Amino acid sequence: MAGLAGWPPLSRLHAAVGQTANANVGFRFTDVTEPAGLHFQHNSGAFGGKFLPETLGSGCAFLDYDRDGWQDILLINGADWPGHKKSRTTLRLYRNNHDGTFTDVTSRAGLDVELYGMGVAVGDYDNDGFPDILITCVGQNRLFRNTGKGTFVDVTNAAGLGKREGFSTSALWFDYDRDGLLDLFVCNYVKWSPETDVFCSLDGKHKSYCTPEAYRGATCWLFHNRGNGTFEDVTAASGIFDSSSKSLGVALFDENRDGWPDLLVANDTQPNKLYRNQRNGTFKDAAVEAGLAFSTEGKARAGMGVDVADFENSGTPGVAITNFDNEMIGLYRLSGKTFEDIAPQSGVGIASRNSLGFGCAFLDVNLDGWLDFAVANGHIDETVRNIRGNVGYAQPPQLFLSKGKGNFHDVASEAGGSFDHPKVGRGLAYGDFDRDGDLDLLITTNNGPAYLYRNDQLAAHHSIRFQLVGTKSNRDAIGATVQISSGGLQQSRTVKGGSSYLSQSELPVTFGLEKRDQVERVVIYWPSGRTEEFKNLSAGRTYDCTEGKGIVPRQGY
Repeated sequence: MAGLAGWPPLSRLHAAVGQTANANVGFRFTDVTEPAGLHFQHNSGAFGGKFLPETLGSGCAFLDYDRDGWQDILLINGADWPGHKKSRTTLRLYRNNHDGTFTDVTSRAGLDVELYGMGVAVGDYDNDGFPDILITCVGQNRLFRNTGKGTFVDVTNAAGLGKREGFSTSALWFDYDRDGLLDLFVCNYVKWSPETDVFCSLDGKHKSYCTPEAYRGATCWLFHNRGNGTFEDVTAASGIFDSSSKSLGVALFDENRDGWPDLLVANDTQPNKLYRNQRNGTFKDAAVEAGLAFSTEGKARAGMGVDVADFENSGTPGVAITNFDNEMIGLYRLSGKTFEDIAPQSGVGIASRNSLGFGCAFLDVNLDGWLDFAVANGHIDETVRNIRGNVGYAQPPQLFLSKGKGNFHDVASEAGGSFDHPKVGRGLAYGDFDRDGDLDLLITTNNGPAYLYRNDQLAAHHSIRFQLVGTKSNRDAIGATVQISSGGLQQSRTVKGGSSYLSQSELPVTFGLEKRDQVERVVIYWPSGRTEEFKNLSAGRTYDCTEGKGIVPRQGY
């Protein structure tokens, strides 16, 4: 990815940061879960056996499955364990009705399938224009191909993905060899099954949930897209194989800005991994040399969720990794050739010390041109409430508003809509479901409901959105970077699969512009290596950008 050479220095950019008063954070969240028609209850399968997967699920996604220009919602569900059957639970697909409500189309779409689901990755792996769905599971992961007719077909076995079973968590689609076809990366947690379940106990008598140290790690998997509807397992050949990993989160990350996608993997009690793309079909773990493997004290933390974004408007992406309680969120900026954890002085670290973070995402909530940071929190064991001084099992989510220069403050209590009410939070994703130009939030909870928060702007800030379509690049343009210049403020966004925890946000990219009504310059760096530039675009609308064919404005968003 090219840098911002020739653009104004960073010192001028910081001067443009929006002023946010405590009395008015510039937006309001409204809990629209019920009126939107999202009647969902996650089933962890818990029956008293204290099986490890019960503590971790599950994720969610914004996706436009029917290509009507409106973001739909997918919620992943677990299931009852064999021998402890109480009810039938499945994932849920909700179609956007274009009026603020959704219709449950799970059965109609062919997704009324029972599985112990964990995470989701959305990507058009066959480049037919319709997004396909990978569901990670305890057991066999499932690949559902979008027929383009409102239905999905299970092609797991036909695609060559039916030979691997495990305890899979987050996943993402990305084109690691830049051949225009999306490849698949899958995180795995530990080697666990009901048959190999370990008895752990706090008092020596009663079973409790084990920590990951009780189990051996499991390697992540990498599947190469052959272009004929099938995938080749290249885990070992690519250098990804590592049986010590206990992976929960993964994010796309062009760490060395060479235009080739790298991967950052958040590991639980093991060092994080930075798989640097060697441009020849192989990867090298560079996390230690990059400063991302351990905490500042040199310890492996309990990494859960992860996101990568240019949160300082410097042209260089930074990193956030959520961790266990008493460990703080890791917030990294590039300092020289390595990454420095600035969490303690950023306003994020101290505020997150007592929380257990899972899903997380950088997004510009108040559209002031600076990326904010949202976190879903919640503990893994309900008995934690008995520990003196602990925050509790259900924990308030956090919303860190950017003050520029890597400084944040938590405004969750001011966001409205009962956003800061304690939840056993897990997945988190964003998307503009009502097409008003700002980003709404979706949060899942363990063994509980999902929450949809509509974002309503109060400061009349403007935005501009881009929907990218690849031609030589993969059709979703995953891995593309968009950079804009508007009134002295420079920003960049990357089209990302994955990120957060078990979840996926929408593919269109959104830029807040504060009061600016025009963008002077837009540069798109496509995964194929092509670069395109556009000038003088009006705010307040979405632009459809097709690689090599120009840019077309929509009427509004």
